[in-house]
Amino acid sequence: QVQLVESGGGLVQAGGSLRLSCAASGRTFSSYAMGWFRRAPGKEREFVAAITWSGGSTYYADSVKGRFTIFRDNAKNTVYLQMNSLKPEDTAMYYCKAAYGPSRYWGQGTQVTVSS
Repeated sequence: QVQLVESGGGLVQAGGSLRLSCAASGRTFSSYAMGWFRRAPGKEREFVAAITWSGGSTYYADSVKGRFTIFRDNAKNTVYLQMNSLKPEDTAMYYCKAAYGPSRYWGQGTQVTVSS
């Protein structure tokens, strides 16, 4: 069982930056692939970024490529999403996800609002 707690969301002006954190409980965090997803009002949840258990590979949605960076610190059981050059269309609830084999865990989310 893994529990995930996101933090770091808030209100920021367009062009600004935020860093989201997702802290995980459990001793097996380093075994999990981790990802960030988001859901904007009235829209479906969408993939944002993912990172393998070792941090050796990362993946991004085209809409955030070059602006967002996902990275992890397995010693701190935490995965991060550095978001730069934020746009109003990045406004959404951001969720952290852990995956290992058939197991999937989600956090409660943190709200990001980008004003124009």
